[in-house]
Amino acid sequence: MRVMLTPPAAALAVLFAAGEPLEKNELARILEVSNADLDSILTALRQSLSVGGLALVETGDDVEIRTSPETSGLVKKLWEAERSRDLGKASLETLAVIAYQTEDAGVTRGDIDWVRGVNSSASMRTLLLRGLIVGKEDPADRRRMRYELTPEALAHLGVSRAKDLPRYAELAESCAQVVSVENGRDEA
Repeated sequence: MRVMLTPPAAALAVLFAAGEPLEKNELARILEVSNADLDSILTALRQSLSVGGLALVETGDDVEIRTSPETSGLVKKLWEAERSRDLGKASLETLAVIAYQTEDAGVTRGDIDWVRGVNSSASMRTLLLRGLIVGKEDPADRRRMRYELTPEALAHLGVSRAKDLPRYAELAESCAQVVSVENGRDEA
């Protein structure tokens, strides 16, 4: 038996799955409703979320789901616990791959996974939460992100730019070769 979602529940599911701000026009298109109907759906969703730990946040033409201000103490405890742990081997490997690819406009998560040979999602999340890496939209493919070191990461590593890292030229070339094989650009 298939359960039909109410429009506010469907909007909540889409916004949760997006994990980032979504343009209202795009949300209306996905839900197959008019912009006027979307406004009433968002009003109903905002009202239903008013008694929970989530909030609907609208900024201009974008809308997203966030934790409510009332949960800030709990969320802060979560972030502090996560930040207090040392970076594990996987996070350090991920940071190294990003560090030795940063000078060439960053590296995609797929490239990182390929170089490491494993899924790097958890490591990426840790590095993002700690402010050691930042994701920027890939100009060649707006559906994916390119990650690079933040100035804070460079400061922690004791360098002012990635090229100052030990054995940068050698390791950057090795990373580039592995990535080019994965992308089918290997000319050898």
